[in-house]
Amino acid sequence: MKDFKFNVNGHTIIAQFDEDNIQNIFIPLLKKWTYMQKEKNQRILILLAAPPGCGKTTTSLFLEYLSHHIDDVIPIQAIGMDGFHRYQDYLDCHYIQRNGNQILMKKVKGCPETFDVDKFIEKIKETKIQDTYWPLYNRTIHNPEENKIFVNSQIVLIEGNYLLLNEKPWNNIYKLFDDSLFIEANPLELEKRLISRKMLGGIPYHQASHFYIQSDGVNVLRVLNNSLKANTHLIMKNNIFKVVK
Repeated sequence: MKDFKFNVNGHTIIAQFDEDNIQNIFIPLLKKWTYMQKEKNQRILILLAAPPGCGKTTTSLFLEYLSHHIDDVIPIQAIGMDGFHRYQDYLDCHYIQRNGNQILMKKVKGCPETFDVDKFIEKIKETKIQDTYWPLYNRTIHNPEENKIFVNSQIVLIEGNYLLLNEKPWNNIYKLFDDSLFIEANPLELEKRLISRKMLGGIPYHQASHFYIQSDGVNVLRVLNNSLKANTHLIMKNNIFKVVK
């Protein structure tokens, strides 16, 4: 395993990637996307979907890093859908329906209903045909910041939990992309990861566990049980990826 450092929302993240995975999964994907871009002779968009806790952000950043450090591939640009969270003042006064109960959006921030999916879809369409600016989610102010990332690469990878969610209007998003990648993992492994992540932020175990049950865990199962099939499907276990045939 090799360690790689990435900056995610202002925080330094150390991620580990297996050399066999690099040679037999990630580099072939980059070569595939390079071939696709050259064949189409226009910008291509790559979709990377995964449930919370699967490391989709670090995987997308690693693919971007790798594309700049190997020969004969077009460098990719990795961006995420987090900038399309609805603003906090919206979440403070809007509700979702879950199991017959009305729940304030801010209590389940991060579920599909708390994203501005229409705005997100329009931005994907715009990115397909021209260079543009993307919003970035600021975890300090807990709101998106507009026009923070300039997108101008010929291969753009967009990552997010719900890009393959088989629910309207999410279930038409995949049609806007040229290729798709899905990562899954055992829910018990994701539970441990997500609770540990909350505790690293200073939250005690009982609160982190409660949040998982009420929010993250619901989103994990929703993605794992109700996502459309991707062109490439990976299973992640202990930071090792395997391709689902």
